[in-house]
Amino acid sequence: MRQHRTRTAVALAAIGGLATALTACSAPPAESGGDAAATTDFLACMVSDFGGFDDRGFNQAVLAALDTAEEKYGVETLRLESTTENDYAPNLAQSVDQGCDFTVTVGFSLAEATKAAAEQNPDSRFAIIDDSSIDLPNVKPVVFDTAQASFLAGYLAAGYSKTGTVAAFGGQPFPPVLLFMDGFSDGVDRYNADAGTQVKLLGWDKAAQDGTFAGTFTDIAAGKTLTQTFIDQGADVIMPVAGSLYLGSGEAAHEAPGDVVLVGVDNDVVELSPDLADVMLTSVMKQMADAVVELIGQAVEDEFDNSPFIGELANDGVAIAPFHEYEDSVSPELAAAVDAIRQQIISGEIVVESVNSP
Repeated sequence: MRQHRTRTAVALAAIGGLATALTACSAPPAESGGDAAATTDFLACMVSDFGGFDDRGFNQAVLAALDTAEEKYGVETLRLESTTENDYAPNLAQSVDQGCDFTVTVGFSLAEATKAAAEQNPDSRFAIIDDSSIDLPNVKPVVFDTAQASFLAGYLAAGYSKTGTVAAFGGQPFPPVLLFMDGFSDGVDRYNADAGTQVKLLGWDKAAQDGTFAGTFTDIAAGKTLTQTFIDQGADVIMPVAGSLYLGSGEAAHEAPGDVVLVGVDNDVVELSPDLADVMLTSVMKQMADAVVELIGQAVEDEFDNSPFIGELANDGVAIAPFHEYEDSVSPELAAAVDAIRQQIISGEIVVESVNSP
């Protein structure tokens, strides 16, 4: 039996739930065949965005998916790290040169480079996370309707808040970022309508599509500063949609004199950053790892297609994380109301709409 191996590379510039196909609005893809004992001459690759491998977010989730795919399908993997946007094209070129059978590009900032690589290499297969702008036969968009899960988080935040003020801010105003904030805003509004309250949302005006942005996804100090500003304005539940900036938000929450909690995004932040468990109410999750593992399995079985996968509540593509240490702090009535809202969204009784929807 050939021993599979993992190959990891830094940026080239630096060194010289689941159906037979992931389809739009489908049920989760059924598991593909394969077992840990089998091996295959298949190279599955990823190109990170500029956040790098240690972003405690998107890139780490896809790295974990490659680990799972190695064990499940017996594939080899190649991991190409980008530290700036200038690394995207060279890393994609390296993935092609290395003979990658399937390459996952991690994040919407890779859209231009992914499209160019796919056009230049029509026999290579790609998937891109969080972007649906590419219409090519060899590129599969993998996007997530996070507004649905963020609606739940906004409802929860408004119901949990003791000050009557919550907040959200973004890294930069890209549609996948705004989608989180739109859903959060709608959830706050729905709670106010249901409970007869007037919980305020700072940092985002959905109607105007205008709000507070750090201008970065990597400056942790900026995350702390913005979070502190919202705390000073009375917010006690804050959702940073800004990559690793949530680490700065965690510092501000820890230093706050009162009870300040956060809502994480992309992954279950408690699992990636257990040191923040004491300030993390929940997280709005994109189930990226599950999707990537299944995509690799389908590519191994030559079942690749370019139809977009849209993760929703109905197919478990998005969700909110457990309350973890706040399980006893969220009232049974509020928890039940959040679950009822989830079921209403799945059934279509509540339609979560956003101009930023995939």
